[in-house]
Amino acid sequence: MRYSLALTAAALAGQAAAAPYEKRAVAATACNVTNEPIAPSQDPWYTAPYEFQNEAPGTILRVRPAPGNLTQIAGNCSAAYNILYRTTGSRYNADWAVTTLFIPQNASTNGSLLSYQIPYDSVWVDASPSYALYGGVDSDIGIALGKGYFVNVPDFEGPLASFTAGVLSGHATLDSVRAVLNGASRFGLPANTSYAMWGYSGGALASEWAAELQVQYAPELNFSGAALGGLTPNVTSVLFTIYDGVEAGLAPPAILGITNQFPEVYDYVISKLKTNGTYNATSFLATQNYTLDDNISNFALKNMSEYFVDGFADILSPLAQKVINSDGQMGYHGVPQMPLFVYKAIADEVSPINDTDALVERFCNVGVNINYQRNSIGGHAAEGTNGNAAATAWLDSIFAGTFASTANATGCTIENVAINVTSSQF
Repeated sequence: MRYSLALTAAALAGQAAAAPYEKRAVAATACNVTNEPIAPSQDPWYTAPYEFQNEAPGTILRVRPAPGNLTQIAGNCSAAYNILYRTTGSRYNADWAVTTLFIPQNASTNGSLLSYQIPYDSVWVDASPSYALYGGVDSDIGIALGKGYFVNVPDFEGPLASFTAGVLSGHATLDSVRAVLNGASRFGLPANTSYAMWGYSGGALASEWAAELQVQYAPELNFSGAALGGLTPNVTSVLFTIYDGVEAGLAPPAILGITNQFPEVYDYVISKLKTNGTYNATSFLATQNYTLDDNISNFALKNMSEYFVDGFADILSPLAQKVINSDGQMGYHGVPQMPLFVYKAIADEVSPINDTDALVERFCNVGVNINYQRNSIGGHAAEGTNGNAAATAWLDSIFAGTFASTANATGCTIENVAINVTSSQF
């Protein structure tokens, strides 16, 4: 899950994604209990306690050892926990979310916490990482654990699976780190633990919004850095780039995800879906039970505007535009107070490179320390692999305390690179 577009032959052929968990008996250990994981939509553990809204953001509301064999799947892991915590939605209403914390077998002496935002890009709550991880843990997580890093993996879309809702995603990411630090003694984190973020595509969306919002929402947090790959700074730009292509399946969950934080806008968008014909509400709303791969395979090459009575005019109505402006455009909610490593393919076919160029320039002009690599090889999916080694090395330098800024007077180093690790052209 290093990148958000799993454009496999199986996905494009319409085959369903693998079941998130293969049922089998597991021996009980300190964190490997006999009960098996249950989908969030069916698991009563995924509910907020009474009057949770009275707690401060980042407060741990509920915690449990992660059920099943998650530590075995991850590797290099001595324990794993699910933490349900208080956060704040896009309307600045009290909300909650869940994160999964992996404890390394041999923690680094200096204390390092990597908040790793997975691009699950779905409006189906059962696609949330805390459950989907049972279908396979990204190799980045196992590698980080092998280095002695604690790894935090939040369900940053929240209980409504609000894909592309920037403010909620940023808040939930920040509060997941708050929650882990609030439970530091319980989870064995050293007092001097440093922490950084990493995300690609949909994971970078949450990470970037967290970096923007930190100064106003969580001023006590002092991140050492954030690695952001395949950024999608403008949701409208993405829509017009993908709406009738192979990646068109990103549009239905994005439209429903960003609006479900705003009930009146959500109801309006639903009301504008066509009720009959090939492009109808039933087929569009099927995304509510789709994983990312399901979305890609079921909506590929379909014109998303055809689902709406008045086409894109409905999606971009004045009512919806307010949501897009407040929750779908990066660069307007604060200035990151941490060094950033940004990487993106120049030929990115999901989000135009110009959008990321403009975001980087905006932050450079106010002194943010940014190392920005623009890769001339590959596209959106390929860059998830091509840029991985550089992002990993940068994060390792952050945690080792050897990071040395190469920024110029404006705070930035911008370089065009030609890195080709994968055979994929896309």
